[in-house]
Amino acid sequence: MIINGVTIDATFAEAFGMKATRAIITAQNEKWAMISAQAMTGFATSVIACGCEAGIEKVLSPSETPDGRPGVAVLIFAMGGKGLAKQLETRAGQCVLTSPTSALFAGIDEGVQIPLGKNLRYFGDGFQVSKKIAGKRYWRIPVMDGEFLTEATTGRVEAVGGGNFLVLAKSQPQALTACEAAIEEMRKLPNVIMPFPGGVVRSGSKVGSKYPALGASSNDAFCPTLKGITKTELPADCESVMEIVIDGLSKEDIDKAMRVGIQAVCELGVENGIQRISAGNYGGKLGPFHFHLQEIMA
Repeated sequence: MIINGVTIDATFAEAFGMKATRAIITAQNEKWAMISAQAMTGFATSVIACGCEAGIEKVLSPSETPDGRPGVAVLIFAMGGKGLAKQLETRAGQCVLTSPTSALFAGIDEGVQIPLGKNLRYFGDGFQVSKKIAGKRYWRIPVMDGEFLTEATTGRVEAVGGGNFLVLAKSQPQALTACEAAIEEMRKLPNVIMPFPGGVVRSGSKVGSKYPALGASSNDAFCPTLKGITKTELPADCESVMEIVIDGLSKEDIDKAMRVGIQAVCELGVENGIQRISAGNYGGKLGPFHFHLQEIMA
């Protein structure tokens, strides 16, 4: 398959099941809602070392939030329910409770209910007040700028993590420009995040290492500087490969995100140095969700 001169490899991205939740952060203005959201989703690129994968899903207008203030929706993914609950509670307490004018609400009603502000109430030292409105419980916690309002719980649902595609280009600036174009389009879609810095990862990994202590290591087959000394997957004139990783609330959400992202890359075309679109997989052994590139782009 070739789109605008760009070859779409006959391969698939391999992803795995995760647990996920959405939280809605509001504040006095969009600036402070975003500051809190960025803090809450920091150091959350990969479950390999961060404990969770998190990112900003979208900015919300006052008409879209529970308290009629500007807001930001964030998505958090983890491998298990206990890990997700712990990450959510820790990040909410350290990054939202502490942020001026913030409030915190559930972004998912269905699924298994997990603590959002339920345990943060103890910070109120007995001065906290509970309110139940339309079947939902909220806590008002006194803080020095007034009070912190938080919903008690949010929903935990099944999700998918690790959808991905690789952009192969003749130069590093061309690969990055293509990935930036893809991320811009993908961020317009709901229910997905691209958790790595700016949505792009340059240190794609393979399973295993020559060093027993490491479970993953550099994907040497796609490293341009190693073309002469390893079993490379790259053409001779490919000098840069970058990867976009996607987490989504469903397989269909990741399908859509991959489609619009790859299309954005292909629109730049071979004349802008884009050579191929490929994907990272481990022979189907890592996870049950397979995203076949040519099927997605058919």
